[in-house]
Amino acid sequence: MHHPHEPPSGIHPLLARRFSPYLFDPSAVVDDQALGLLLEAARWAPSAGNSQPWGFFIGRPGEPEHDRLIPHLAPSSARWATDASLLVVTLTRRHVDGTQLLYSEFAAYDLGQAVAHMTVQAQAMGLAAHQFRAFDLEGLTKELAPNPGWVIVSMIALGKAADSPSELRDRRSAAHLRSAPWSPTE
Repeated sequence: MHHPHEPPSGIHPLLARRFSPYLFDPSAVVDDQALGLLLEAARWAPSAGNSQPWGFFIGRPGEPEHDRLIPHLAPSSARWATDASLLVVTLTRRHVDGTQLLYSEFAAYDLGQAVAHMTVQAQAMGLAAHQFRAFDLEGLTKELAPNPGWVIVSMIALGKAADSPSELRDRRSAAHLRSAPWSPTE
């Protein structure tokens, strides 16, 4: 039996080694080609009715887009996220074009799939991702002014990790994942 804080053998190494760093190498750069691969990975994620209701606002250090994001970070995330090679604002489109639907109940789920694809691609490229919500949502929404129907959901800091995962990653057991949503039967 494997240790409950370590992934079992057979889990793909990209998933087994994934962690959310709190330190990024500020000298690391994600060039246009690498950024293109990250966006392609997100582009190929599945979505309800192939609606692809996701979008990203990306800022790299030294670029005006990055300067627009930094003031909206909470102090807790500003301590580490500013050194990342990319700050990615994730957005979802809740209105589904070409339908009578005013709201897609799957938009956030679909965005999550696109972000998962992006973060696994990042891991394959030797990059790490730290997803977070420690920012001023109202202020960032005013700053970026997304089109109607689009909402900001989260941010991702991407870059070369300058720290390593803790020895013990606290994870619920696979058995718990199957039983947690259900009330015990008597």
